[in-house]
Amino acid sequence: MSKKRILTGITTSGTPHLGNYVGAIRPSVEASLTGTFDSFFFLADYHALIKCQDPDRVHQSTLEIAAAWLALGLDPDKVTFYRQSDIPEIPQLTWLLTCMTAKGLMNRAHAYKGAAQANEEAGENVDSKVTMGLFSYPILMAADILMFNAHRIPVGRDQIQHVEMARDIAQRFNHHYGNYFTLPSAQVDEDTAVLQGLDGRKMSKTYGNTIPLFLTEKQLKKHINKIKTNLLEPGEAKDPDDSTVFQIWQAFASSEQTVEMRLAFANGIAWGDAKKQLFELINGQLQEPREKYVELLENPSRVESILQDGGKKARQHSQDFMSVLRTTVGIRPLG
Repeated sequence: MSKKRILTGITTSGTPHLGNYVGAIRPSVEASLTGTFDSFFFLADYHALIKCQDPDRVHQSTLEIAAAWLALGLDPDKVTFYRQSDIPEIPQLTWLLTCMTAKGLMNRAHAYKGAAQANEEAGENVDSKVTMGLFSYPILMAADILMFNAHRIPVGRDQIQHVEMARDIAQRFNHHYGNYFTLPSAQVDEDTAVLQGLDGRKMSKTYGNTIPLFLTEKQLKKHINKIKTNLLEPGEAKDPDDSTVFQIWQAFASSEQTVEMRLAFANGIAWGDAKKQLFELINGQLQEPREKYVELLENPSRVESILQDGGKKARQHSQDFMSVLRTTVGIRPLG
Protein backbone atom coordinates (compact mmCIF):
# COMPACT_ATOMS: atom_id res chain seq x y z
CA MET A 1 0.00 0.00 0.00
CA SER A 2 1.44 3.39 -1.04
CA LYS A 3 2.00 6.11 1.54
CA LYS A 4 -0.36 9.06 1.88
CA ARG A 5 1.10 12.12 0.20
CA ILE A 6 1.43 15.36 2.17
CA LEU A 7 2.27 18.71 0.53
CA THR A 8 3.41 22.04 2.01
CA GLY A 9 4.17 25.30 0.20
CA ILE A 10 6.20 28.21 1.55
CA THR A 11 5.78 31.64 -0.09
CA THR A 12 9.10 33.31 -0.90
CA SER A 13 8.22 36.89 -0.02
CA GLY A 14 10.02 37.46 3.27
CA THR A 15 12.47 36.28 5.91
CA PRO A 16 11.42 33.26 8.02
CA HIS A 17 10.47 34.16 11.59
CA LEU A 18 9.88 32.31 14.87
CA GLY A 19 6.17 31.97 14.10
CA ASN A 20 6.95 30.19 10.80
CA TYR A 21 9.32 27.85 12.64
CA VAL A 22 6.92 26.87 15.41
CA GLY A 23 3.79 26.80 13.25
CA ALA A 24 5.05 25.16 10.06
CA ILE A 25 8.74 24.30 9.76
CA ARG A 26 9.29 22.34 12.99
CA PRO A 27 6.16 20.11 12.79
CA SER A 28 6.62 19.53 9.04
CA VAL A 29 10.27 18.54 9.34
CA GLU A 30 9.51 16.25 12.29
CA ALA A 31 6.68 14.55 10.34
CA SER A 32 8.86 14.12 7.24
CA LEU A 33 11.59 12.34 9.21
CA THR A 34 9.19 9.65 10.46
CA GLY A 35 8.84 8.18 6.97
CA THR A 36 5.09 7.83 7.51
CA PHE A 37 4.20 10.11 4.60
CA ASP A 38 5.43 10.80 1.09
CA SER A 39 6.31 14.45 1.73
CA PHE A 40 6.42 17.27 -0.84
CA PHE A 41 7.80 20.69 0.16
CA PHE A 42 7.97 23.54 -2.33
CA LEU A 43 9.04 27.17 -2.50
CA ALA A 44 6.02 29.06 -3.81
CA ASP A 45 7.82 31.72 -5.82
CA TYR A 46 4.95 32.22 -8.30
CA HIS A 47 2.68 32.95 -5.34
CA ALA A 48 5.22 35.47 -4.06
CA LEU A 49 4.70 37.62 -7.17
CA ILE A 50 1.11 38.35 -6.12
CA LYS A 51 2.23 40.46 -3.15
CA CYS A 52 5.86 41.26 -3.89
CA GLN A 53 7.07 42.86 -7.13
CA ASP A 54 10.60 43.42 -5.82
CA PRO A 55 12.72 40.95 -7.87
CA ASP A 56 15.68 41.08 -5.48
CA ARG A 57 13.42 40.41 -2.48
CA VAL A 58 11.79 37.39 -4.13
CA HIS A 59 15.20 36.04 -5.16
CA GLN A 60 16.80 36.59 -1.74
CA SER A 61 13.75 35.19 0.06
CA THR A 62 13.96 32.01 -2.02
CA LEU A 63 17.53 31.49 -0.83
CA GLU A 64 16.74 32.38 2.80
CA ILE A 65 13.70 30.13 3.06
CA ALA A 66 15.35 27.16 1.35
CA ALA A 67 18.41 27.57 3.58
CA ALA A 68 16.21 27.84 6.69
CA TRP A 69 14.36 24.59 6.01
CA LEU A 70 17.59 22.74 5.23
CA ALA A 71 19.38 24.16 8.29
CA LEU A 72 16.46 23.09 10.49
CA GLY A 73 16.74 19.46 9.47
CA LEU A 74 14.78 18.95 6.26
CA ASP A 75 16.43 16.00 4.50
CA PRO A 76 16.12 16.41 0.70
CA ASP A 77 16.80 12.68 0.29
CA LYS A 78 13.71 11.81 2.33
CA VAL A 79 11.31 14.33 0.79
CA THR A 80 10.68 16.04 -2.56
CA PHE A 81 11.94 19.60 -2.02
CA TYR A 82 11.54 21.85 -5.06
CA ARG A 83 10.89 25.33 -6.37
CA GLN A 84 7.42 25.88 -7.83
CA SER A 85 8.80 27.74 -10.86
CA ASP A 86 11.00 24.76 -11.80
CA ILE A 87 7.85 22.76 -12.61
CA PRO A 88 6.49 24.21 -15.89
CA GLU A 89 3.60 21.78 -15.77
CA ILE A 90 2.11 23.70 -12.80
CA PRO A 91 1.15 26.85 -14.80
CA GLN A 92 -0.10 24.54 -17.58
CA LEU A 93 -2.35 22.75 -15.13
CA THR A 94 -3.41 26.10 -13.67
CA TRP A 95 -4.90 27.02 -17.05
CA LEU A 96 -6.73 23.71 -17.43
CA LEU A 97 -8.22 24.20 -13.97
CA THR A 98 -9.02 27.87 -14.66
CA CYS A 99 -11.19 26.73 -17.55
CA MET A 100 -13.15 24.51 -15.14
CA THR A 101 -13.45 27.01 -12.26
CA ALA A 102 -16.57 29.09 -11.68
CA LYS A 103 -15.91 32.81 -11.29
CA GLY A 104 -18.39 32.79 -8.40
CA LEU A 105 -16.08 30.47 -6.49
CA MET A 106 -13.23 32.97 -6.82
CA ASN A 107 -15.55 35.79 -5.74
CA ARG A 108 -15.82 34.03 -2.38
CA ALA A 109 -12.07 33.74 -1.76
CA HIS A 110 -11.09 35.41 1.53
CA ALA A 111 -8.20 37.41 0.06
CA TYR A 112 -10.34 38.88 -2.72
CA LYS A 113 -13.28 39.60 -0.41
CA GLY A 114 -10.92 41.28 2.05
CA ALA A 115 -9.42 43.50 -0.66
CA ALA A 116 -12.85 44.35 -2.06
CA GLN A 117 -14.20 45.25 1.37
CA ALA A 118 -11.19 47.45 2.11
CA ASN A 119 -11.77 49.27 -1.21
CA GLU A 120 -15.44 49.82 -0.42
CA GLU A 121 -14.64 51.18 3.04
CA ALA A 122 -12.11 53.56 1.46
CA GLY A 123 -14.74 54.76 -1.03
CA GLU A 124 -12.85 53.29 -3.99
CA ASN A 125 -13.91 51.01 -6.83
CA VAL A 126 -14.43 47.51 -5.42
CA ASP A 127 -11.71 46.08 -7.70
CA SER A 128 -9.20 48.89 -7.30
CA LYS A 129 -5.62 47.49 -7.32
CA VAL A 130 -6.95 43.91 -7.44
CA THR A 131 -4.81 41.96 -9.90
CA MET A 132 -5.83 38.71 -11.57
CA GLY A 133 -3.03 37.11 -9.58
CA LEU A 134 -4.74 38.04 -6.32
CA PHE A 135 -8.19 37.15 -7.66
CA SER A 136 -7.36 33.74 -9.06
CA TYR A 137 -4.47 32.53 -6.92
CA PRO A 138 -6.61 29.79 -5.30
CA ILE A 139 -6.51 28.13 -8.73
CA LEU A 140 -2.70 28.21 -8.76
CA MET A 141 -2.80 26.75 -5.25
CA ALA A 142 -5.16 24.05 -6.49
CA ALA A 143 -2.68 23.22 -9.28
CA ASP A 144 0.14 22.95 -6.72
CA ILE A 145 -1.91 20.41 -4.78
CA LEU A 146 -3.56 18.49 -7.61
CA MET A 147 -0.44 18.14 -9.75
CA PHE A 148 0.96 15.75 -7.16
CA ASN A 149 -2.40 14.33 -6.04
CA ALA A 150 -1.63 15.18 -2.43
CA HIS A 151 -3.97 13.69 0.16
CA ARG A 152 -3.29 16.02 3.08
CA ILE A 153 -2.39 19.70 3.13
CA PRO A 154 -1.19 21.04 6.51
CA VAL A 155 -2.61 24.56 6.85
CA GLY A 156 -3.64 27.12 9.41
CA ARG A 157 -7.34 27.81 9.91
CA ASP A 158 -7.16 30.83 7.57
CA GLN A 159 -6.06 28.57 4.69
CA ILE A 160 -8.71 25.84 4.98
CA GLN A 161 -10.84 27.56 2.33
CA HIS A 162 -8.12 27.19 -0.30
CA VAL A 163 -7.90 23.43 0.21
CA GLU A 164 -11.68 23.20 0.01
CA MET A 165 -11.58 25.19 -3.24
CA ALA A 166 -8.94 22.83 -4.65
CA ARG A 167 -11.25 19.97 -3.75
CA ASP A 168 -14.22 21.66 -5.48
CA ILE A 169 -12.18 22.32 -8.63
CA ALA A 170 -10.89 18.72 -8.67
CA GLN A 171 -14.43 17.35 -8.34
CA ARG A 172 -15.63 19.49 -11.23
CA PHE A 173 -12.74 18.34 -13.46
CA ASN A 174 -13.26 14.70 -12.46
CA HIS A 175 -16.99 14.94 -13.16
CA HIS A 176 -16.34 16.34 -16.63
CA TYR A 177 -13.30 14.34 -17.77
CA GLY A 178 -12.97 11.30 -15.49
CA ASN A 179 -11.41 10.45 -12.16
CA TYR A 180 -7.92 11.97 -12.43
CA PHE A 181 -7.49 13.93 -9.21
CA THR A 182 -7.31 12.83 -5.60
CA LEU A 183 -9.59 14.99 -3.46
CA PRO A 184 -7.32 16.72 -0.91
CA SER A 185 -8.12 17.35 2.75
CA ALA A 186 -6.92 20.20 4.95
CA GLN A 187 -4.92 19.07 7.96
CA VAL A 188 -5.20 21.53 10.83
CA ASP A 189 -3.06 20.66 13.83
CA GLU A 190 -4.85 22.14 16.84
CA ASP A 191 -1.71 21.61 18.94
CA THR A 192 0.48 23.71 16.66
CA ALA A 193 1.31 27.00 18.32
CA VAL A 194 0.34 30.31 16.71
CA LEU A 195 2.90 32.71 18.12
CA GLN A 196 2.15 36.24 19.23
CA GLY A 197 4.44 38.94 17.91
CA LEU A 198 6.27 41.81 19.60
CA ASP A 199 3.03 43.78 19.95
CA GLY A 200 0.87 40.91 21.23
CA ARG A 201 -0.95 40.34 17.94
CA LYS A 202 -0.36 37.22 15.81
CA MET A 203 3.28 37.18 14.63
CA SER A 204 3.08 38.18 10.98
CA LYS A 205 5.11 40.03 8.36
CA THR A 206 1.90 41.97 7.63
CA TYR A 207 1.99 43.53 11.11
CA GLY A 208 5.77 44.06 11.12
CA ASN A 209 5.93 42.43 14.56
CA THR A 210 8.06 39.38 13.82
CA ILE A 211 11.22 38.00 15.37
CA PRO A 212 13.29 36.77 12.40
CA LEU A 213 14.45 33.20 12.84
CA PHE A 214 18.19 33.51 12.36
CA LEU A 215 19.16 36.81 13.92
CA THR A 216 22.60 37.10 15.48
CA GLU A 217 22.65 36.52 19.25
CA LYS A 218 22.85 40.27 19.86
CA GLN A 219 19.92 41.02 17.52
CA LEU A 220 17.83 38.16 18.95
CA LYS A 221 18.30 39.52 22.48
CA LYS A 222 17.36 43.02 21.26
CA HIS A 223 14.15 41.77 19.61
CA ILE A 224 13.11 39.71 22.65
CA ASN A 225 13.63 42.76 24.85
CA LYS A 226 11.13 44.64 22.61
CA ILE A 227 8.28 42.22 23.44
CA LYS A 228 5.38 44.23 24.88
CA THR A 229 4.69 43.60 28.59
CA ASN A 230 2.53 45.20 31.26
CA LEU A 231 3.70 47.47 34.08
CA LEU A 232 3.72 44.90 36.89
CA GLU A 233 6.80 45.25 39.09
CA PRO A 234 9.20 42.46 40.20
CA GLY A 235 7.55 40.51 43.02
CA GLU A 236 4.04 41.09 41.68
CA ALA A 237 2.31 37.94 40.37
CA LYS A 238 1.88 37.92 36.60
CA ASP A 239 -0.67 36.10 34.45
CA PRO A 240 1.20 33.68 32.13
CA ASP A 241 -1.89 33.15 29.95
CA ASP A 242 -1.97 36.86 29.11
CA SER A 243 1.75 37.14 28.34
CA THR A 244 3.52 37.05 24.97
CA VAL A 245 6.77 36.22 26.78
CA PHE A 246 5.21 33.14 28.37
CA GLN A 247 3.40 32.11 25.19
CA ILE A 248 6.65 32.11 23.18
CA TRP A 249 8.42 30.35 26.07
CA GLN A 250 5.81 27.58 25.99
CA ALA A 251 6.38 27.03 22.24
CA PHE A 252 10.08 26.31 22.79
CA ALA A 253 10.17 24.81 26.30
CA SER A 254 9.74 21.26 27.58
CA SER A 255 6.68 20.55 29.74
CA GLU A 256 8.90 20.71 32.85
CA GLN A 257 10.35 24.09 31.84
CA THR A 258 6.82 25.38 31.17
CA VAL A 259 5.69 24.36 34.68
CA GLU A 260 8.76 26.05 36.18
CA MET A 261 8.14 29.30 34.28
CA ARG A 262 4.44 29.29 35.22
CA LEU A 263 5.52 29.07 38.87
CA ALA A 264 8.04 31.88 38.34
CA PHE A 265 5.25 34.08 36.96
CA ALA A 266 3.11 33.35 40.02
CA ASN A 267 6.10 34.31 42.19
CA GLY A 268 6.48 37.65 40.41
CA ILE A 269 9.50 37.12 38.15
CA ALA A 270 10.82 40.43 36.77
CA TRP A 271 10.09 40.98 33.08
CA GLY A 272 13.80 41.50 32.43
CA ASP A 273 14.65 38.12 33.97
CA ALA A 274 11.84 36.38 32.06
CA LYS A 275 13.07 37.84 28.76
CA LYS A 276 16.68 36.92 29.56
CA GLN A 277 15.65 33.29 30.17
CA LEU A 278 13.55 33.30 26.98
CA PHE A 279 16.54 34.52 24.98
CA GLU A 280 18.76 31.77 26.42
CA LEU A 281 16.15 29.09 25.68
CA ILE A 282 15.59 30.12 22.04
CA ASN A 283 19.25 30.87 21.35
CA GLY A 284 20.25 27.46 22.69
CA GLN A 285 17.91 25.71 20.26
CA LEU A 286 18.78 27.84 17.23
CA GLN A 287 22.56 28.16 17.68
CA GLU A 288 23.53 25.10 15.64
CA PRO A 289 20.90 25.60 12.89
CA ARG A 290 21.99 29.28 12.68
CA GLU A 291 25.54 28.21 11.84
CA LYS A 292 24.25 25.85 9.12
CA TYR A 293 21.96 28.58 7.79
CA VAL A 294 24.80 31.12 7.48
CA GLU A 295 26.95 28.49 5.77
CA LEU A 296 24.19 27.80 3.22
CA LEU A 297 23.62 31.52 2.56
CA GLU A 298 27.31 31.79 1.75
CA ASN A 299 27.01 28.84 -0.67
CA PRO A 300 23.92 29.59 -2.80
CA SER A 301 25.12 27.21 -5.53
CA ARG A 302 24.78 24.34 -3.04
CA VAL A 303 21.18 25.33 -2.29
CA GLU A 304 20.52 25.69 -6.03
CA SER A 305 21.88 22.20 -6.65
CA ILE A 306 19.55 20.72 -4.00
CA LEU A 307 16.56 22.53 -5.54
CA GLN A 308 17.50 21.41 -9.05
CA ASP A 309 17.67 17.79 -7.87
CA GLY A 310 14.30 18.21 -6.17
CA GLY A 311 12.80 19.73 -9.31
CA LYS A 312 13.94 16.73 -11.39
CA LYS A 313 12.39 14.40 -8.81
CA ALA A 314 9.09 16.30 -8.87
CA ARG A 315 8.99 16.41 -12.67
CA GLN A 316 9.23 12.63 -12.90
CA HIS A 317 5.61 12.78 -11.80
CA SER A 318 4.43 16.10 -13.24
CA GLN A 319 5.62 15.48 -16.82
CA ASP A 320 3.88 12.12 -17.11
CA PHE A 321 0.73 13.31 -15.40
CA MET A 322 0.51 16.48 -17.49
CA SER A 323 0.88 14.42 -20.66
CA VAL A 324 -2.13 12.35 -19.58
CA LEU A 325 -4.16 15.47 -18.72
CA ARG A 326 -3.35 17.21 -22.01
CA THR A 327 -4.54 14.14 -23.92
CA THR A 328 -7.64 14.00 -21.72
CA VAL A 329 -8.73 17.55 -22.58
CA GLY A 330 -8.01 17.05 -26.30
CA ILE A 331 -4.57 18.65 -26.63
CA ARG A 332 -2.78 15.83 -28.42
CA PRO A 333 -0.96 15.08 -31.68
CA LEU A 334 -3.00 14.90 -34.86
CA GLY A 335 -3.06 11.70 -36.89
